[in-house]
Amino acid sequence: MPKAKIEYKLRIPSQTENLELIRFFVGKVAEKVGFVEDDVGKIELAVDEACTNVMKHAYTDTAHDKTLDVAIFIDYQKLTLVVTDHGKGFNPDSIRPPDMKEYLAELRVGGLGIFLMRTLMDEVDYDIKPGVRNQVRMVKYLISRKNSRVIS
Repeated sequence: MPKAKIEYKLRIPSQTENLELIRFFVGKVAEKVGFVEDDVGKIELAVDEACTNVMKHAYTDTAHDKTLDVAIFIDYQKLTLVVTDHGKGFNPDSIRPPDMKEYLAELRVGGLGIFLMRTLMDEVDYDIKPGVRNQVRMVKYLISRKNSRVIS
């Protein structure tokens, strides 16, 4: 019988000094529900990228009074992370995957957040309503790739 859905929420000021706390919160929940260390690291990096994007792009640099919400939903098969802000939005379909050869050849820094999120997580989607509510939803399944069994 499937376990009931469990929910964790964090509302935090949209300030880069809070990224460590967000990673810690998300990482501890991921560990608690049974993710292996490698997957915990992927989940932490994905949420860090999502929150950094909010802090850098959704809100202005002077918007230190703004908050963002990180919600984690756990069910018997997956962890779902939802990062919500109320800043300016963007069109996620306009962000193309980077040409990594070109990126590395030019020694660029930054600009890989969405690419990393899509690479690290099993699902990534967006609900963008600029100035009203923007959400990025990321899913990581609790299924072992080696033997396709559910980890509980």
